Formats: sequence, C-alpha cells, structure tokens
Amino acid sequence: MRVTLEDNPRLPYLRDKTSKLSHLPGCYIMRNKAGSIIYIGKAKNLHNRVSSYFRDSEHLPKVAKMVSNVFDYDFIVTDSEYEALVLENSLIKQHKPKYNILLKDDKGYSYIKVSDEDFPRITREMQKKGSGTFIGPYTSSFTSKQTVEEVNRAFMLPTCRRVFPRDFGKERPCLNFQIKRCIGLCRGCFSREDYRAIIDEAVEYIKSGSTASVEAMTEQMERAAEELDFEKAAMLRDRIAAISRAAETQKVFEKDIPDCDIIALSRNGGASCVSVLVYRDGKLTDKSDYLLGETEEDSDTREDFLIQYYDRGGKIPKEIYLDSEIESAEVIERYFRERSGHAVHLNVPKRGEMVQLIKMAKSNAAEKLSLSVGRSGREIATLDELAQLLGLPRPPLYIECYDISNLSSSDMVGGMVVLDNGRPAKRYYKKFNIKTVYEQNDYACMQEVLRRRFENYFDPDCKDTGFATLPDLIFLDGGRGHVAAVAPMLSEMGVKTPVYGLVKDSRHRTRAVISPDGGEIVIAKNRSVFNMLTRLQDEVHRYTITFQSKKHTAKTFEGELTKIGGIGPKKAQALLSAFKTKQELRKATPEDISRVMKISREKAQEVIDSFISRIK
Repeated sequence: MRVTLEDNPRLPYLRDKTSKLSHLPGCYIMRNKAGSIIYIGKAKNLHNRVSSYFRDSEHLPKVAKMVSNVFDYDFIVTDSEYEALVLENSLIKQHKPKYNILLKDDKGYSYIKVSDEDFPRITREMQKKGSGTFIGPYTSSFTSKQTVEEVNRAFMLPTCRRVFPRDFGKERPCLNFQIKRCIGLCRGCFSREDYRAIIDEAVEYIKSGSTASVEAMTEQMERAAEELDFEKAAMLRDRIAAISRAAETQKVFEKDIPDCDIIALSRNGGASCVSVLVYRDGKLTDKSDYLLGETEEDSDTREDFLIQYYDRGGKIPKEIYLDSEIESAEVIERYFRERSGHAVHLNVPKRGEMVQLIKMAKSNAAEKLSLSVGRSGREIATLDELAQLLGLPRPPLYIECYDISNLSSSDMVGGMVVLDNGRPAKRYYKKFNIKTVYEQNDYACMQEVLRRRFENYFDPDCKDTGFATLPDLIFLDGGRGHVAAVAPMLSEMGVKTPVYGLVKDSRHRTRAVISPDGGEIVIAKNRSVFNMLTRLQDEVHRYTITFQSKKHTAKTFEGELTKIGGIGPKKAQALLSAFKTKQELRKATPEDISRVMKISREKAQEVIDSFISRIK
C-alpha cells in the first residue's frame, strides 16, 4: 500500500531550496546527514522533478524512506536531456546509491553433464561436481535448460529415476515410451555400445547444433536404407523428425520474428519485476528476469532498467519491443545508437504477433514476481491487465465493491466486499443497515454507505483495519446513475480513489465497467479480468442479499415473538442476538432462554412451545 512520507526536519529547508531550483535539464544527487550519496536521478526539468519528492503527496515506502533520509542535495545542470541521461548513468555506476535500481548479475554459470555410467544421462548442472563429462559453461541457465530438454526429447533419452542396467525388464515402460518420448531403455533392448552411440550423437548435436546433426543423420539413414538395414533407417528417420519438432518448439512463434529483445514489466504494489526475452534467428535464445524491489513510476523504472541492462555489455539489437511507452524514448534511442553503431528503435506493439510476445514476457515477469509476493502469476497479471484496461497508474491491490439490497422500502442494507491483492479478504467485509433513507432509493442508499465508510476512514480514533485502509479502486454494483451519485460526494470528502460501476447483461453476467465519466468499458475480450470482476460482483451480491435475508428473517421472528404475552421487542432482540441461527435456537434449553431474556423458566418454556418448536 502507498504511505505518506515520514517527517523530515529538513523539509522546510529542502522545499525552500527547491523553490529556487532551475527549470533546465540535469541531474540531482541526494545525500544523507553523513554526506553519503543515497540517490541519483535525472530530469528534463530539475525544479519540477525535485519538487515532487518534497511535496506532501503520498509515496511508496521505499521512496518515502529515501526522502526522510535526505539531508541535502546537489544538482548539475546540463545542456540537454540526453546529456542528463549520460551523466546520470555515469554517476550511478560510480557511486552505486542505495535507493537506485541496481541490476545484479545473478545468472552464474551452468553446465550440461553427461554422467559417467554404463548407460549415461544428460542433465543440466549448476556446478561441476562428481564424475562425468561437462559441456559449458553456459552464462544463460535458460539456454542450458532448454538445450537439455531439447536433446532428451529429440533423442528420446530416458529422464526417469530408474537405474540401468539394474532395472532392465523389472517394470512396464512408462508413458514416455508409449507417446514416443523415450526409446524404452528399460526394456533391455539396447546394448551398452548401441546406447553409447546414441549418446555420442546427442553430444555432437549439442556441440554442433541441430542443422549439422540432421545432415549427418540423414546421410546415415540413407546409407542404412541402401544396406537394407530398415530398422536402423526407421530409427534415424524418427530421430530426425523428433529433432525437427524440438527445434520448432524453441521458436515459440513463427520464424519471421526479427532479431529483437522483448521487455515487459509487472508490478504488485511497490514491488516490480522485468522480464527480457531474447530472439535471434527467429528463435527464443534466452530469457532473464530481474526483481527490482520497490519502484515508483513505471515509465521511470523502464527507462532506468533499459540503460542499466544494456550497459552491462549485452548486445543491443536494432529492435527493442516494450510493453508500454516511455517518456524519454528518443533520448534513449540516441544513446543506444551511439553505443552500438547502428539505429535502434524502441517499439510498443499494438497488434499482431509482437503483442503476443509482449504478453508472454509480461506473464514471465508476473510468475517471477509471484514467488516473492505470495500470489500466483495469474493473479498478478490480472491486476496488471485491470490497471491497463481502466487506465490506472498502477495495479490496484486493495479493491472494494459495494451493493444495496432491499425488499421494497423495508430492510434496506448495504454490503462491502474486499479483494486484497487479487483475493477475497473476508475479514474486511462490512455490513451496513441503512439509517437515513426511508423509501426505496438505491442511489441515496449507496451514498449513505460510502459516506459512512469514509467518515470512519477519516476518524483519527478508528481502530478498524478494514475502515482505516484507503482502497486503490472502488466498484459499485450498478450503472451510470450509481457512479454519478457517489463519485462527486467522495470528491467533496477528499477521497481520490477512482470509482467505477459494474453492469450486468440480460443473463445476469457482468457485461461492462462504467467509467467515472460515464463511458462504458467492455471487458468480455479480456478473459482474466472478466472472470475476476464477475466473481467480485457475484460475491458482493451474495454477501449483501444474505445479510438482507437474515435481517428480514430476524424481523419476522421478532414479530412472532412479541405475540407471546409478556415478550416485548427488547426481550425478542435479546433472544435473537444470543442465538443467531435456527440450529442454535432449537438447541436452547429453558434455562438458557430464561437467562438470556431475563424471564421465568415457565415463560421460557412457553417461548419454546409457541415459537421455537414451530421453526422449520
């Protein structure tokens, strides 16, 4: 959640200094009380950018913490935004400030191992341990992993846990043999020499690549056919076909993909992750994920990542595809052009094949991020997609949804359900008895519920976590009228949370989202968002109607109780408050009822005989 920056006794000085700051481009250097550099940034307008840190606006915890530690700052004016970018990059490399994004090279080395056994296995290893033959090292663990999977699939090598030759013929071949993913070594049909020949071909395939291996095996297949060794020819034919299939699976999409990098960012609260897919010769050749911790603006995060990622020595392709626009695209393109010696284009695809690649990169980033925040990659991706669909600056982690239920003008109630980071948080659900509306008016009821909810939020003595948390997004179970009734009222109260409506079609399925300006946003094409909002709307309706139904039932019971002589509304309410379900009422003894209602045992028995015994 976003928090207000901590008090900094130097803020008055810092604000006064910033008020006189130049509007020219340049770099700013934040220092703590000891004089150490804790953050370095660039700006095309120094005054505007630095001022944003010292306003009373909300910041992410990491930024608020940084600002609270700023004792003073320096600045360097440059002639252009481009010079500011180059200078910022140089200063970050030199000083490595605590609060800047600093990419760590955590790839390490990996190896492909051919085990030292009578019937060897080919596996991927992170270290050179034990006996065997090691191929590598590979700087990309993704490449080594993909290569091992491909070679085992292409040559149909065993990947099970059976030990050979000890387990020859002991069990039936597994499913991999049935679907032609394994040669069935467990059957004991291969000699040590024949199997070693297959392993040698697999190693040659790893070293020389699929093209050379296929050419060599094609020659062997033709020679075997000429010699009438049709069994060997058929085996080689199947192996060539398997290699072709394995090579195709690495492409992921069509072979027309140009040499490019695909870069996408996923965020969950303050934490963010960037995934990079590297395509060369029409194939996915590498994938890297970078957890960036807490970051502020997505556009700034993308810019900082791009500069640092390619400054680490990686080849800069002519085409780089991003999941969203960045403000300094032209400046960064110029920087990359001067570093690489060729033109570089930063693209944000809107349609076609590259959009699918962007989605794949974003999905990878979400999956990586999910491991650190305790949510599934699908949940994170759905919140990200919802933010994009609604035009929100960041994914909404804390979502509230409201509904009104009534029977004509009686028993009017409201319900609030909560999604916390994509999942229902029932501990924060709230029920509201309508107090100020006496005739059926859903708009007025919704206004009362939202007003009371945020009166609690602004109450400094409020101890209820559900009320004390400011939501990132509000949904109303209703259309334009509900949004038009509630949004202005919340604005007057100082609540800046965006408000949207949820409308259903004739079959009672969530059809669309109503935006604050009354426009309609279709969600059916985005399946994950559609499913989430449908579940949310169904949940708030279920929760509210259940509350209304229980209230109506309690009111009916209360009326029945007061027909018994000597039982008034207060005694009836005392009974229904003590025993909240029909099951609890049926189990109540005369002594229990006498104690709760403060009546005699004889009158309590009359309550059982006249009322409780008739409850179905």
